[in-house]
Amino acid sequence: MNKYYYDLHIHSCLSPCADDDNTPNNIAGMATLCGLNIVALTDHNTCKNCPAFFAAAKKYGIIPIAGMEVTTSEDVHIICLFPSLESAMEFDLYIDSHRMKIPNRVDIFGNQFILDGDDNLIGTDEFLLSNATDLSIDDVAKIVPKYDGICYPAHIDRPSNGIIAVLGTFPETPYFSSVELNNSENREEYISKYSLNDKNIIVSSDAHILTDMRDKENYFLLEDEPYSSEFVRQNLFRMLR
Repeated sequence: MNKYYYDLHIHSCLSPCADDDNTPNNIAGMATLCGLNIVALTDHNTCKNCPAFFAAAKKYGIIPIAGMEVTTSEDVHIICLFPSLESAMEFDLYIDSHRMKIPNRVDIFGNQFILDGDDNLIGTDEFLLSNATDLSIDDVAKIVPKYDGICYPAHIDRPSNGIIAVLGTFPETPYFSSVELNNSENREEYISKYSLNDKNIIVSSDAHILTDMRDKENYFLLEDEPYSSEFVRQNLFRMLR
């Protein structure tokens, strides 16, 4: 068992609210400077920069996780993570059919850049990514496992788009094996107040600019012998399930 420092909630320049400097290679490079080992790219309602992030992570020795931050019809943010890039991109196609296709106003919301593994621009998403899908919290919890993924509520300790802020409590159903905090100092308070003792507590940055990425602090203890990034990734998903 070894410590693997992580951040499982980072946005690239494809998210309209993220900085244009949050390219896949810049994220991987900053993760290295921060001492992180496992990093998930979780853009709003899309995985289209995950292939580039996997290529960038390989250059920097980071173990990449393909993910997405889905906005439910209740306006709650749910982190969805996938054990393979292929399953994430299949899920991306599914979510695309449930997005509300409102044209993006770049002058208001920001750019939505799709890049390749060398940070070259290969496209843009013309429809705003940060608005709600037509999928409920229950829908997302049922659908993600069909793509071999896991999902859990994002930043439950924040007033914006957190499940507790929106619903007024942490619901018993659907059942989530994990929850995300934005601030580790809230761990004991939230575990006690919302009876979260049975859940994995994940603390991630939700970084939208590079300087929001945090130095290594939170980690998982994972088996890694015989070592391969795929073996570590699979063990992470076994733990989170």
